[in-house]
Amino acid sequence: MKKILLSAVVVMSLGVADGAVDTKKDSGDELAKKVDKLSKKVKSLNKKLNKVKAHDAYDNVKFSLDFRNTLDNIEYTYNDYTYKGEDLSGGSAKNDALLTSRLMLNMKSAPTKNLSFQGQIVAYSNWGAHLQYEDPSLKSWSGSSKSTDTIFRVRRAYFIYTNKLLDGKLPYSFSIGRRAASDGFLANHRDNLKDAGSPLAHITNMEVDAGMVKLDTDKYLTTGSFVKFIYGRAHAGGIESMYDSHGYKPYAQEDGDKNENVDFFVTLGSLYNDGQYNLMAQHAVILDTKGARTGTKVGADLPDDAGKNKSLDAGTAQLTALSLQVDGVGDEINDFLDDTILFASIAQTVYQPDSGKQLLGSDSDETGKSIWFGATIPDMITDGGRLGIEYNKGSKYWTPMTWAEDSAVGSKLAVRGEAIEAYWNFNLFGEKNLPSQIRYTHIQHDYTPNIRCTGWVKPQSVDIEADDIRLSVSYKY
Repeated sequence: MKKILLSAVVVMSLGVADGAVDTKKDSGDELAKKVDKLSKKVKSLNKKLNKVKAHDAYDNVKFSLDFRNTLDNIEYTYNDYTYKGEDLSGGSAKNDALLTSRLMLNMKSAPTKNLSFQGQIVAYSNWGAHLQYEDPSLKSWSGSSKSTDTIFRVRRAYFIYTNKLLDGKLPYSFSIGRRAASDGFLANHRDNLKDAGSPLAHITNMEVDAGMVKLDTDKYLTTGSFVKFIYGRAHAGGIESMYDSHGYKPYAQEDGDKNENVDFFVTLGSLYNDGQYNLMAQHAVILDTKGARTGTKVGADLPDDAGKNKSLDAGTAQLTALSLQVDGVGDEINDFLDDTILFASIAQTVYQPDSGKQLLGSDSDETGKSIWFGATIPDMITDGGRLGIEYNKGSKYWTPMTWAEDSAVGSKLAVRGEAIEAYWNFNLFGEKNLPSQIRYTHIQHDYTPNIRCTGWVKPQSVDIEADDIRLSVSYKY
């Protein structure tokens, strides 16, 4: 009886309408048979419709955008600073209104349940900037993270394949491409992002071209644990194109220390994550890190007419970090503490020059150390708004990989000295699609600022202060 009642709509739409069912002539049994037959047709049509819907859900590329505009008031004070032999002590430099716009177009697609793609192209420009800005220090992966011109550049583009091993007990994923390696763990708070990228921002805050294998070890190790193995390339050295090749060697390079590839291997993962406490660790090994030869002044001509004595492969760098985030203080003490986030991180860099080479101006291993503390709390004024404060301190040889640091005055994460930062994240006019920020950053450089992770530059004692007051508003949809 329930079956007949459930199919009444089907009878009316598919049966009575075309004369397949005549309720006046058909007996109860005959009606039930015809309804049953029509119900099977409906089920078949539903299956076909679901397949079409599933196909349509996968067979497209979804787009979203993030359009941010910022105003930075920046000032540098040179209390004690000598640059290329010129004493700049007592001077200063400033920009009352640095205006920038950044447009990020995001792409996502998933042709199957196991395979997906994510991409992001970015135009990040200074207002009034010249077109086709060129800076030899920028790489293909860092050009989109520095404000220059209005050219769109690929910031991220990678596919991910996911599946399971050991009878479904070990989920894994495999990925290749330009990875989302900026705005990583803990840096997402200052960048007004709810979710963090995968690397630990304390030692890695730049996009990378790499391949990755991830294993979810939650069932075998600790709660919420996983591990990633990443291998990639940060610098393609000494290769010539097909048409510029000298002596016919397109896309090849000669052996030597002049311009070798810079490859890296990274292991990172969550050691424990129960939703409140998340402890993550990362170790990176960078091969053929750029430095200089011993015995020749840095920047001088090399004796073999091979150019200048800088940016030569010179050794290995080891970078390690341990970072903890606590979501909520205590256990349901009150709403304010439940919504408070605390975090802390310690990190170390070790630069190891090869024989006859120098890294950071030294022919011996040099170790740098850094600490990073922070907290964010509800602003108690707006819906979802948050206040944050952070502190960083780094030693003389502290040299992480943070080229993509999104700060007008440089990387505060890489400071060789101290930095303090305060910010207010809120939704402008209460609109969730208009995330905004007011941020103040003060950096005290005690040693040569680490701007480009330049291994051939020896850290010298300086006294430079950098201040940045930033106002930003974004449109996200």
